Amino acid sequence: MSETPAVPAPVARFVAAINAADTDAFVAVFADDGFVEDWGTMYAGPAAVRRWAGSDAIGAGAQMTILSASTEGEVTTTRFDWRSRVFTGQSAGIFTLRGDEIVGFVIPSGH
Repeated sequence: MSETPAVPAPVARFVAAINAADTDAFVAVFADDGFVEDWGTMYAGPAAVRRWAGSDAIGAGAQMTILSASTEGEVTTTRFDWRSRVFTGQSAGIFTLRGDEIVGFVIPSGH
């Protein structure tokens, strides 16, 4: 069994919150001005991040596994496996951090 790649603490909390179906912990890992951009659709601010978690992640029974990760400065680029009722497969995910919070999580279109 392969080892989970090392990621910064906020990214690890993001994944743990999804896998534990903990919406409050998921929203809490984001900065107040944080956002999710999923294939070009923007979800900015806590209420919108919560809405995305409810429709596309936790509310869809998502499970996330980081397959690879690299960090440069405040940006962590990942490849992850995602299993849910909305989408199942591998994708890229780009996390932008500020201290111990996520400012942005981007799933680029076509990935």
